[in-house]
Amino acid sequence: MASPNHKSRESEVKAFDDSKIGVKGLVENGITQVPKIFINPQKNDPQQTLTSDIDAQLKFPLLDLEGVGEDPIKRRAVVDGVREASASWGFFQVINHGIAEGVMEEMIDGVRRFFAQDGEEMKKWYTRDMKRRVVYNSNFDLYSAPSANWRDTVYCEMAPHLPQPHELPAVCSDIMIEYTKQVLQLGRTLFQILSEALGLKADRLIDMKCAEGIAMLLHYYPECPQPELTLGTSKHADSDFLTVLLTDQVQGLQVLHRNQWFDVPSVPGALVVNIGDLLQLISNDRFISAEHRVVVNSSSSRVSVACFFRNDPARPTEVYGPIEELVSEDDPPRYRATTIEEYVTYYNSKGLDGASALSHFRI
Repeated sequence: MASPNHKSRESEVKAFDDSKIGVKGLVENGITQVPKIFINPQKNDPQQTLTSDIDAQLKFPLLDLEGVGEDPIKRRAVVDGVREASASWGFFQVINHGIAEGVMEEMIDGVRRFFAQDGEEMKKWYTRDMKRRVVYNSNFDLYSAPSANWRDTVYCEMAPHLPQPHELPAVCSDIMIEYTKQVLQLGRTLFQILSEALGLKADRLIDMKCAEGIAMLLHYYPECPQPELTLGTSKHADSDFLTVLLTDQVQGLQVLHRNQWFDVPSVPGALVVNIGDLLQLISNDRFISAEHRVVVNSSSSRVSVACFFRNDPARPTEVYGPIEELVSEDDPPRYRATTIEEYVTYYNSKGLDGASALSHFRI
């Protein structure tokens, strides 16, 4: 039997969802206190301290991709850097990645244009039907997570089947398509480097279709009246092979490294890249899918664009397990094989509850 508190939370969650105004709407309505459903007990975990030590910040991996296609010496250095970063941090930043600054700026502007629209216009896109081409809502796991996050999101499967412009919001359709095309090119480069970093042939991960599908998430984190009580995104790891993240340079992303939260430094022109659960699984723990979170602030909003690489969802029977070249008698498979559909379904049903989805698949 549900407790009165549980019933009260259920009704608050439903009322918020039915309003279709998102967190942005709460802020625009002049809210001065964070509603109970957003209060996050993880916010100040005493076991995990935040470091802002400048020397620690400087160690956050930053890799320069200039010349990696032509200069074998530079390529070897980048492969070594990616191997080290993927095994220890699960995160790194890249510069000279081939995506023009103007394209990145226009992509960020496109996100802001979407969230600057009139509330009634935005409600036309609001849905929890994941079969829709474009899904706009607040918190994909609103009904299952222990607490809601201070964030609204537009979700769209962008590749391998590029949507037509008329299927996307008019204020950002063209740039969503152009940015996807450029991220797909960067993805091929990154997966080749990751393959080599694992000691495999350069095209091994590409041949496994890791670089084919992209789900794009446009995140909007409004300013928050009580940022000490909630999170923009609670602690989690990503459910994909690889994430390429573009931000508006407002800080907020933090990575859990050696049981400490590190601010990801703002580097003009850089993209943040992180290993997802599925790459940890197929690499048999050679690379790690690091937990991370997003904090909010009271003075400014923040936007970001996350591109999730994870095969074509129309291929539900493609099975992924630890790559055979990476297992041996001394290092047997650590995970059972799974499909993208099974993994993502489990991940989404569990929600961002602070626990790893990977443990469910561990042998």
